[in-house]
Amino acid sequence: MRIIPAVITAAVTLSLTYVLNTKIGSIPPMGKLLSPQTGFWQNAEAIGERPHETMTLPGLSGKAEVWFDDRVVPHIFADNDADAYYVQGYVTARDRLWQMELQTFAAAGRLSEILGPGLINYDRTKRREGMVYGAEKAIEVMEKDPQTKKALEAYAAGVNAWIATLTPATLPVEYKILDYKPEKWDILKSALLLKYMAADLAGAADDLEATNARRNFSLEDFHLMYPDTHDSIDPIVPPGTAFTAASVKATAPPDSLLALDAAFMKYKADKPDPDNGSNNWAVAGSKTRSGAPILCSDPHLGLSLPSLWYEVQIHTPEMNVYGASLPGAPGVIIGFNDHIAWGVTNGEEDVKDYYRMQFRNGKKEYLFNGSFRPSSLRVETIKVRGAATIQDTVAYTVWGPVIFDNTFPDFRSRQSYLAMHWKALDPSNELKTFIQLNKARNYDDYLAAITHFTCPAQNFVFAAKDGDIAIWHNGQFPVRWKDQGKWVMPGDDSTYAWQGYIPHDELPHIKNPVRGFVSSANQRPTDNTYPYALYGEFDVYRGIRINQQLTQMSSITPQDMMTLQNDYKNLFAAAAMPVLARHLDTAALTPEQKPFWEQLSRWDYVSSPDSKAAVIFNCFWEALSDTIWNDEVHPKDSTIISNPHPVTTLNLLQHDTAFRFIDNINTPQKETLSELVQGAFVRALQDVTRFNKAGRLELGKARGTDIRHLTRAIPAFSAMNLNTGGGRHIVNATKKNHGPSWRMVVQLSDKTEAYGIYPGGQSGNPGSPYYDNAVNDWVAGKYYLLHIFDEKEKDDPLIRYKIEFTGK
Repeated sequence: MRIIPAVITAAVTLSLTYVLNTKIGSIPPMGKLLSPQTGFWQNAEAIGERPHETMTLPGLSGKAEVWFDDRVVPHIFADNDADAYYVQGYVTARDRLWQMELQTFAAAGRLSEILGPGLINYDRTKRREGMVYGAEKAIEVMEKDPQTKKALEAYAAGVNAWIATLTPATLPVEYKILDYKPEKWDILKSALLLKYMAADLAGAADDLEATNARRNFSLEDFHLMYPDTHDSIDPIVPPGTAFTAASVKATAPPDSLLALDAAFMKYKADKPDPDNGSNNWAVAGSKTRSGAPILCSDPHLGLSLPSLWYEVQIHTPEMNVYGASLPGAPGVIIGFNDHIAWGVTNGEEDVKDYYRMQFRNGKKEYLFNGSFRPSSLRVETIKVRGAATIQDTVAYTVWGPVIFDNTFPDFRSRQSYLAMHWKALDPSNELKTFIQLNKARNYDDYLAAITHFTCPAQNFVFAAKDGDIAIWHNGQFPVRWKDQGKWVMPGDDSTYAWQGYIPHDELPHIKNPVRGFVSSANQRPTDNTYPYALYGEFDVYRGIRINQQLTQMSSITPQDMMTLQNDYKNLFAAAAMPVLARHLDTAALTPEQKPFWEQLSRWDYVSSPDSKAAVIFNCFWEALSDTIWNDEVHPKDSTIISNPHPVTTLNLLQHDTAFRFIDNINTPQKETLSELVQGAFVRALQDVTRFNKAGRLELGKARGTDIRHLTRAIPAFSAMNLNTGGGRHIVNATKKNHGPSWRMVVQLSDKTEAYGIYPGGQSGNPGSPYYDNAVNDWVAGKYYLLHIFDEKEKDDPLIRYKIEFTGK
């Protein structure tokens, strides 16, 4: 009988061995994770000095050094550009490998491989958006340019040199938790990263929702609800600027048909955050205390840990550049060198259109100009962790990929075929823009660099030590007839194609204006005298606030610019409150309600973290907007229609307090604006009272900011409940999960003086003291002095440790 206990013991041991070394659902292999030799313990980093290192790397042609400062920002010194990019790839991967790879998996529609069946629809969407296809087309162009090819290949070699050093013990902790290993880096991954940013900044289009709106509303009402411009604009190029006549004109078809297929009611496109944008500006030396230009840039994007950006200095005989890089791409994206500085904001242009297609033989042939032509079928193989591999056949047409059809996303009903024409899928080389900007010395170099940047639309701001300042609304924008591309168009007729692009020298731009500054905050680039049609969802009040402040300022210092980047003034609320006050019957408020109105009416329109009035206003406005639009814009048949922009709603209320959408179509009586305002305030107080009772009425507590780990599932690796102010329409545009992802102020004096911060840290390792060390300072509006070293400063006390590299 002794054998029975032995068998049981062996079975238990084998079972435990399997369980502890196998990922079960979302639970990581606990044996591996908890192992003292290879588990997460090995990812803890000690606080304090690190010893200098010397290492030999295959692929380096000469010697290189990296100096790490007090925030472990790498300062790369190399004898040539290729070695510099190689080392940049190496040190970036050392700090951010898991983030780099996860983002490329997300772009390529490969998340199911590591996260399982819950991501299948996401992956299918990315495949149908043509992300890999677009990256492949970009690579074809990039490889033809020797400078770009060298940078990409050297960077990839550096990443792979770091990957080659990894052991089970030194793998980043997320690989251990998710139980997989990194794969070799290649240049396609860098191209995918750039397409991922294009999707984030130029992936939105309202064609489907607008088509549904045109089914429900007259053309007059449509333009009332979704106007091309607003009365209160303060454009990038000052009003009254003279523009030359358009050299390219679009010819509309004789009968511009509208695709009113009822099937579109069911489709809903995934879109990036509509507030993905930025502020940037440059002031001339005539307005600064030092007499030198100052350039400022703060891109507003989704916030996460590890952080989106990675600080770096790159010094070679051809360049000395510092700024924010994207982990996974060589060079600096937003920054400065010994001669110039530059920044970018989202241009907001709509460069994505949808076309209704007619197919036969499945998806093999589609109708175009009176005859059927073969489509290009791309079979997408999607590996799924813990489940069977699936395949999805995507048809490519003259317009681009068919993103929606009778197999996706609605499997239960017969749906029409919609093809997508998206500028981001055209061959291009945006990386060349940044490689050239990193070395640019003057305005002409800057202008030559940005001509390579086609998508997404970006406002490139520029300043130079020679005194020039400038801004270009930059990209390749289709020449459109009025309203072209707002609705789904017929895909069988080539007359609905884009008829060329606006010539680059005719894009909105300005250099050295009399007012002494240039600026952009995602607003319209021009007034209505510009001869080309520009469509997009443009912001209004941030740009107005920035321009007001810069106009009245003089003897400007970098510290003044930091204050402006952190400005909390809400001009949208300041414009809305007089309308609300006129239509609220305060005498009808209860004793419990009146104190909240009194608090709101005394508000200085500053949405600081401790502002209670800001929360009351936000709840009030949201309740009123829903009251006005929900009956028409969100009908009971589940038609997908977008709400009009808040600025549109405000403009309508300012001009006509009896416009027809005030009335609720679902009630027999005709409502007035006063009734809607009264009801909205009472409903808003339900949320306000709840916040107040919980002691969370201040903006920083009622909303605050969460900077979540990239997995969105590990709170311990996140920075939650941060006490922040700001919001939409505000220069400091911080929201719940979104905000200034990198703040930079550069004074281009003889010795450059630069400041910056982003909400995170250089390390992607949650066990490092440099993982989130800057978060609290970012919340407080603080900045770090950016250290720009030269070779003679090798013994500077701010240099904490070095790595010396040699090639084999």
